[in-house]
Amino acid sequence: MPKEGRMKDALRFRGGKNRGARDAAVQKAQTAMDRYAVILAGGGGTRFWPLSRAKKPKQLLNLTGKDCLVNETADRLAALTGGRNLFVVTSAQQRAQILQATAGKIPSDNVFFEPAARGTAACIGYAAIRLRRLFGDGIMIVTPSDAYVRDTDAYLQTLSAAAEAAEKYDCPVTVGVQPTYAATGYGYIRYGDRLGAARKVIRFTEKPCEADAEQYFESGKYLWNCGIFVWKISLVLEKIGQYLPDIRAGLEKIAAALGTPDEEKVTAEVYPSLRNISVDYGIMERTTDTLTVKGSFGWSDIGSWDALDAVYGKDAQGNVLVGDVAAPDCENCVFFSSDRLLAAFGMKDIIAVETEDAVMVCPKDRAQDVKKLVEYLRKSGKKGAL
Repeated sequence: MPKEGRMKDALRFRGGKNRGARDAAVQKAQTAMDRYAVILAGGGGTRFWPLSRAKKPKQLLNLTGKDCLVNETADRLAALTGGRNLFVVTSAQQRAQILQATAGKIPSDNVFFEPAARGTAACIGYAAIRLRRLFGDGIMIVTPSDAYVRDTDAYLQTLSAAAEAAEKYDCPVTVGVQPTYAATGYGYIRYGDRLGAARKVIRFTEKPCEADAEQYFESGKYLWNCGIFVWKISLVLEKIGQYLPDIRAGLEKIAAALGTPDEEKVTAEVYPSLRNISVDYGIMERTTDTLTVKGSFGWSDIGSWDALDAVYGKDAQGNVLVGDVAAPDCENCVFFSSDRLLAAFGMKDIIAVETEDAVMVCPKDRAQDVKKLVEYLRKSGKKGAL
């Protein structure tokens, strides 16, 4: 609801009996901030090769049978912020694909394009300066475009609690989920004392080694970092200025050109020169006032082929079978066929993926290394397959 509407609702309280309630409602109406959801959709999703390609990255894949992942994310967030307050940041190279995929769900003016990939710190800051120009301040909910969520209602309740904490305490808030195994491909949040619906963050650890991941999992004192960040627009830029002043200086040059005939030129000149660093390393691991809100909504980032069981489940032998697959006497495998029959027997702990023009096979415990295979193909001159 717009701020003016909240104020009118608050002023409907009349009479001495309801004066306390009226004053409280007026105060809430005066301080409640509008919420804006920013969906990060510029990644390549190389760990999902050969299904994911440069022209159809992971966020544009329909892995659930419902819609592409970026649209599923937009549908969830629209219930929290409204469709007009949904924004996407993507790469200039993916401009046409993203606009086509999100048409009718996200206004085209709400899709921002990076001239170059410079990491999530610059990307989030870029969205923040554009939102600041449009709205002044407000609560900025930053989320990846390609996660899977089983329970939308619980997801929205968690994000709403995070937004309330971000406004009340004026600090960064992240969302975490309880680990279900000792994953090495996720970031971890060590949490501490409770503060309302949130908990204080003691530290972040990005993608630990196997031994550390096992320790974190067994301790029960860590959460997986979902990559969801909730904070005021003004605070985003304050933190970038504090920890990444060079990036803040570049962003302010771009901000000065927004809405002028030089906007595109200045952005194209300045943005590629910004330091390439993630918000996790650049800010979240360094700031000391972050909170986390624990969620339980069936989350998975479906970051690689071995995580596909979050969507499809497993058969009695622990296999994930998608498409036209025959896999007798196979155990703990992932088989994905998009076009033809994929048949295997006697296999254990492998991933096999078939698409129209490529087949990929690897050990299941090397699923995170598919991106290395993509880099090998690039260096080998097989760019047509990417």
